Order: sequence, then C-alpha cells, then structure tokens
Amino acid sequence: MQAFAIAAAGIADAASRFAASAERTARAPLDDLAGETVERMGAEVALKANVAVLKTADEMTGTLLDILA
Repeated sequence: MQAFAIAAAGIADAASRFAASAERTARAPLDDLAGETVERMGAEVALKANVAVLKTADEMTGTLLDILA
C-alpha cells in the first residue's frame, strides 16, 4: 500500500534531519543553537505525523480485511 511507503520515507527523512541537526550542534554548540533546536523540534513533529499516518493506514487495512472476511 502506498501510504505505508510514504510514511516510512517520511520517518526516515525526519530521523535523518534530526541526526544531522544533532551532529551540527555537537560539532559547534554555540553557532546556531536556537536554529538547530527548532530544526530538531520540526523533525520530531514530522516523525510523529508520519507515525500517525502509518497507524491510521494499518487500522484502515485491518478494517478492510475485517469487512472482506
């Protein structure tokens, strides 16, 4: 199902954004601390949104299978 692939790609992208921001902060903690904090918060929100899409798609698939059974 396409929703699963899209949500999985979104999760991977959010995790990558978070990791890259954390790495930049570790290298130079005082360069752009506020900006990097905002970036990590955005990545967290994106991750949660994609997990919600994944859960909803799973529930819809389960409901569809129940109807067809």
